[in-house]
Amino acid sequence: MIKRNEKILRKENSALLIIDIQKRILDVMQNPERVVTNTVKLIGGFKILNTSIFYTEQYPKGLGETEATIKNALGETEAIQKLNFSCSGAGNLFNELKEKGITQIVIAGIESHVCVQQTVLDLLANNIQVDLAADAVSSRNSFDYETALNRMRLNGAEVTTTEAILFELLEVCDTDEFKKISKIVK
Repeated sequence: MIKRNEKILRKENSALLIIDIQKRILDVMQNPERVVTNTVKLIGGFKILNTSIFYTEQYPKGLGETEATIKNALGETEAIQKLNFSCSGAGNLFNELKEKGITQIVIAGIESHVCVQQTVLDLLANNIQVDLAADAVSSRNSFDYETALNRMRLNGAEVTTTEAILFELLEVCDTDEFKKISKIVK
């Protein structure tokens, strides 16, 4: 029997976590349109695959709600509000991931070198594989972004792209899910 790499995402035990893509901080990020576009693609793909989606808001009283296009794509999903930089301090999120048997998590969000990085490092410390959508995360400056991606990769995160993530989760191309997701990524 031919083995598949254990790092390849499997929809049965994966989830999407969107971290703090709030309008007031998004406006000062590098490539904010790319972050929003690719996050919406991830949301659409995860919905088609009927896979769990979580999202956080950092201090919404001061930073406002999640960006409107993303919030609209999320639909009825409720925000997890937090004050901690890491999502390990976002209520019961980490326990919920474990209870649902989620062992692989896809990350989109801001800022790469603060909330995203601390969350990624904490998820890895809790034996959850992290797939970071490098085209759906950002920082205010490119040096922080590049340094954070490098640090997360060195600590075991899989750094990849939105399209690669969605096609990994699909696995095969002869399904209705493939046709729907192919339209999303174009």
